[in-house]
Amino acid sequence: MEIKKIEAQVEAILFTMGEAVECEKLAAAIEHDVETIRKIIRNMMDRYEEEDRGIQIIELDGAFQMCTKADMYETLIRIAHIPKKHVLTDVLLETLSIIAYKQPITKIEIETIRGVKSDHAVNKLVEYNLVCEVGRLSVPGKPILFGTTEEFLRNFGIQSLEDLPMVNSEKLEDFKLEAEEEMQLKLDI
Repeated sequence: MEIKKIEAQVEAILFTMGEAVECEKLAAAIEHDVETIRKIIRNMMDRYEEEDRGIQIIELDGAFQMCTKADMYETLIRIAHIPKKHVLTDVLLETLSIIAYKQPITKIEIETIRGVKSDHAVNKLVEYNLVCEVGRLSVPGKPILFGTTEEFLRNFGIQSLEDLPMVNSEKLEDFKLEAEEEMQLKLDI
């Protein structure tokens, strides 16, 4: 097998695993002998050092791991402090709207309104700190109640939930009819 291909396989494995991988496991995955793999990895380590790359391969008790070079930490810290911009997909916006207008609300109630599972959407909104647990419903199973956060108000430029736009009653009726038609179509299928 060509050395470049083996090096590419080693890189892919070490990058993907993110932790130290024993040389024997690398050799088995690449379907090559341990000594050859060890030599190839050590050559890669030397070349990474010579080329002054931002990454390196280190050896830990017979295993190898790909990691960032220590002199890159300052750069990484600078990038880590840049605030992340969260992308709100249509699904997240729909789920967030339901929570904002119906809070406090359980996941089951959200799913009933949306007609689909909402675990991922609710979890993402919690991760983005737009939604949080505001209590538990006093029924068997004690489901979590969700509501919006101060971060939600900040992000949408409103001072309180009373500042949420009112839904036009005609539009609301149109939405209800549309939802009923969709439900009927699903039942007919």
